[in-house]
Amino acid sequence: MADRRRRRSLSAFRPPLQPLTPISDGPPDNAPTTLKKRRPTSFSKDGSPTSSFSPTSPKVERTNSRRSLSRLITRDRPRGSQKDGRPSSLFGSIRSLSSLKDEDEISPDKMSSPSSLELTTPVIPDVAAGMLIHHGPLPEAGPVFRRRCPYLVLTEFHLIQFKSQNRASEMFPGVSGPQHPNRTSTRHSRLSSASSTHDLQSSSDGQHSIPLVHIVAVYKLDDGEPYFSIEIAHFNDSTNSASTMTLQIHDPGDADTWLTVLRSAASKARVTSSTSFPPGLVEYTARALEQEHDYNPDHFNMFKVVQRAHKSGKRSSSDDLTKLTSKICILAVGMYKIHLVPLPKSTRTSSSTSLSDMNGASHGIVTLSSVNVQTFDDSFQLWFRFPFQPLNALHLAALCVHEVIRYIRQAAEYLRPEWTEQPIAWIVPGTLNFDDLLPLPAEDEENRALDRTLTAYCAGYKINTSNIRYTVNYECEDAPAFTLLSVSDPRRGKYNFMELLAIFRALRYNETFHAISFSRQSLDVLNGLCDHYGWEHTPWTTRSGDPVDLPEQEKTSVFVQEIRALALKNRRLRRLDFSYCLTRRPSSAGEMPDSGCGICEALFPLCSKQYTNVDWITLNGILLSGADIDYLYAAAVEKSCHFRAIEVAYCGLADRSFQSILQALSHQGATLEWLVVAGNFARLEPSFLREYLNEFSLLRVVNFSNISRTSGKEPLFELETLRRWKLQQLNLSRSPINAATLQVLADYLRDPQSNCLTMLSLDQCALTGGMIKDLCHAMVRLVPRHLHLSVSDNHLEEEHAKLVEVIQQSLTPTQLTMEMLEYKEEKNFQLFLQAWTKNTSTNWLNISKAALPCPAGDETVTIMKHMLANNNALQWLNISGEEAHLEVATFGVGLNRALLGLKTNKSLKYLHVQHQRLGLPGSNTLASIIEENSSLLELHCDRNGFNLQAFTVIVSSLVHNHTLQYLSSMEADRATEIRKWEKEVEKARDGGMRGLTAPTKATVSTVKRQLGAVMPAPLQFASSQTGTPLPQKKAYTQAEAEALLASVHARWDNEVAVMQGYLDRNFKLAHGLPVENSSMVENERPMTGHSASSTLRLGSNDVTPLGEPDRQLNADVGATTGNDDDGAADTPTTPEEGGGDLEAALMMRQKLNLGS
Repeated sequence: MADRRRRRSLSAFRPPLQPLTPISDGPPDNAPTTLKKRRPTSFSKDGSPTSSFSPTSPKVERTNSRRSLSRLITRDRPRGSQKDGRPSSLFGSIRSLSSLKDEDEISPDKMSSPSSLELTTPVIPDVAAGMLIHHGPLPEAGPVFRRRCPYLVLTEFHLIQFKSQNRASEMFPGVSGPQHPNRTSTRHSRLSSASSTHDLQSSSDGQHSIPLVHIVAVYKLDDGEPYFSIEIAHFNDSTNSASTMTLQIHDPGDADTWLTVLRSAASKARVTSSTSFPPGLVEYTARALEQEHDYNPDHFNMFKVVQRAHKSGKRSSSDDLTKLTSKICILAVGMYKIHLVPLPKSTRTSSSTSLSDMNGASHGIVTLSSVNVQTFDDSFQLWFRFPFQPLNALHLAALCVHEVIRYIRQAAEYLRPEWTEQPIAWIVPGTLNFDDLLPLPAEDEENRALDRTLTAYCAGYKINTSNIRYTVNYECEDAPAFTLLSVSDPRRGKYNFMELLAIFRALRYNETFHAISFSRQSLDVLNGLCDHYGWEHTPWTTRSGDPVDLPEQEKTSVFVQEIRALALKNRRLRRLDFSYCLTRRPSSAGEMPDSGCGICEALFPLCSKQYTNVDWITLNGILLSGADIDYLYAAAVEKSCHFRAIEVAYCGLADRSFQSILQALSHQGATLEWLVVAGNFARLEPSFLREYLNEFSLLRVVNFSNISRTSGKEPLFELETLRRWKLQQLNLSRSPINAATLQVLADYLRDPQSNCLTMLSLDQCALTGGMIKDLCHAMVRLVPRHLHLSVSDNHLEEEHAKLVEVIQQSLTPTQLTMEMLEYKEEKNFQLFLQAWTKNTSTNWLNISKAALPCPAGDETVTIMKHMLANNNALQWLNISGEEAHLEVATFGVGLNRALLGLKTNKSLKYLHVQHQRLGLPGSNTLASIIEENSSLLELHCDRNGFNLQAFTVIVSSLVHNHTLQYLSSMEADRATEIRKWEKEVEKARDGGMRGLTAPTKATVSTVKRQLGAVMPAPLQFASSQTGTPLPQKKAYTQAEAEALLASVHARWDNEVAVMQGYLDRNFKLAHGLPVENSSMVENERPMTGHSASSTLRLGSNDVTPLGEPDRQLNADVGATTGNDDDGAADTPTTPEEGGGDLEAALMMRQKLNLGS
């Protein structure tokens, strides 16, 4: 549990969508962190609607509905002059005076069908009440001589239409008498309405009124006509009717006057009245957000707005006004999106000026690019832009426009709390002040809300967040370090460009991480893409706001811009790792000029101008072009860059490129700590190396592996050069080492300056046992040398006696890797094992992939068993084999007996024994070791051909073990077993026994013996009373085969859960945590047939109704179910005679008559 890396897997599309946080505070060991949902703190002043209903449920069930609905259902305003309050506007419709009196007598059939939509409207004063504000004539369309001239009056509470000015003066004495229709002074003050009177409920005296509290918005109509149009949208909660009224005014001054007074009166009426949302409308809106997986009761608000009819271009025909209809809808701001929700169909009228049917729309808050609020009316525009697509505008209007914009601003800052500069252009009037926004809530969310921001980008870009996985390492150099893991969907293999964009932009501005790694994650899909539709995400400034002076930034690719943004916006970022993330090939001579990989273009100009603090850049595995070398050289020669490392291993560097890079890096000699140039085409020349390597004084890691050198007898390094450095790791693997170089290494190991060296890799360097002895003698100290020496794949059998001697004398370092040992004589391997029995200096040993001329004999097995039982120094041991297409290296079946020596071992804590084909006998061996050994903490034993039966035996042994904290879940073995089942079922269905090979037919008797021993009672092959065979089955359905395979998966999952329960118990015991008294599934180790029996019983019961005839089995093996388990446990299994997997499949085919 020393590794504190945390892995994450995000999943956002499970309603309700909320930020994800780890269940446990402590980081696990290299395992994905399980995430759970946590309700984030709301940045609202008061409660919000809550919901626990399904998006498709007929009735909405709400939690804490009284508290959560109170904010949107009932909003009482103080009678002050508030302009930017929280409540949304309340809508009304044009009604007659008589409709006001009969308001309480509206029949239910005229209301919305859901009773929840009914709500008593606020008390509205009488039409005649209130102060007269403005009035004017309103001529209607029609023939000139028959045209009537209604009159429009605006009071403190209503907008009233009269048949004539005389009728208006009767109610309002302040209205003057009728004016002469031919007077030119009044021609420009007359109004006309685009609304027909059949939309209005008329009183007996022809008066119609709109309560001002019902007005949604007042705005200019852009219809292209020669007159000036003002549109008034209104909605009535009591009658659930929505409509618009258009005023056509010929005089611009009159138009401005009417627009000003209407907006002012409606805003004042809204502020001084008590507004409310019907509960049914709130539930309807919440359900719409649930369907988008965006409903969070603490982050939810809704406003009634108008989706304005927008027309651009030249003037059109006279009937375009009736074609352009605005639409009243709900603007809902959810957790991650902004939604336009259409009103319920029952609330829409069918008149020519009513709202037409429309589909709802959702846009991610993170895709919001620009907000434009008009100063002269209630209209505003929200501009959204999806990556690599043009802008998409929403033309809206609302009296509560200031509240809408403020809430959207608050939501945007909540989703990107670390962004000091939001990528949104706020074009708003000066009266809209953002300084008094509520502060962002302080939430206990680790990594500075990375999950919140990443989920927001995934929701905005329509990405399944469960595909994104990452880990955070808190104990590495430059910690915390973010590392992107491979995509969770194994069928894909790599991220798409939208997922990568979401990851890059979620990391931007996040100063939690000092190191970010995209190592081995393909970024090719993002490289070279250009977004010509906008530049709002282009990093024009540093985090401090200083402008970035780089030419033609807008023409660079999105890949370059995102990398620059990471480096510019995070002042604490020191290290960027792009190892093996690009597979590009530089252009050849004669082709188009190569612009480079993009990484060098993005980072090195920033470093040379000191715009960033990044000083560690890893480019391993990326083929660099001439342009990349130029960017690197220009930055490296600047001493002000203070580079600590530029890793260029396996970058395809030739002699000239290599020399240029090494010459440039020599200017960073005072700060460079890592020099990694492995695997390039260049040839190392000792004289050239000495010229530049002496410039470095702080080198800690040098990697010159897998690189050739010029011929000669001179050493690759000089002793004084090595002593000058502060070496911790030196890697010369797969590089030629002559005698002079080996002597320099030995002299350096003797020198006290080498005491800080912790890793020396000399793999595939043609070393002999005598050379290893010289190096071990050189590193001898009073105590065992704390150093990891790796000498894999060398000629160690040459001068083998010297190697055995140094091991037996305990002169080896504390950690030793000797992979791929190849012995031509088994006697030498026996001497090697005997030497380790006496060794006391090495506690970490890796001898995996060792190859013997034949399977280990009895004498070798006995010596290995003695070594495992009596070596009290080893704490970590790897004796795994190797299974490749062309080569197999295992110790043979005798390893099962050798492993029994671990029963009495008291020092070994970590054991790796993989790829050794242990099979079912090996599972019994490991089970007995687990039961009796009390020192093992981790056991890695997968890929040994374990079937479900073997896995069950191993898991059951954990009942008696209270120290083991890790055990392989055998996922690779599970996949192998499932493939065998599927293959044999398909083979049996195609041709029965005729489709089987001769070796496979030979295993049928073994299958009969094993399967007969575990067959449950309902699946016996013959009658238990008479012994007569049952009728044979003629067919086996696909559903039954799938059910059987599903039962294997279910049983395996059950065993994994049981195993995890035991391991959790042991972990708590080791750390002194309380252990819950939970009953385990198994109380003792079962017989070997228990697992297969349960599997077949589950497979036989969970099938189609044809399952009963399927139980009619053959009776030719009923007598073979005796005491064969013990014999099977002692019999080695080979791949051809494959344990229980292949044999059980064959038995199932024969006994259940799977063939046609």
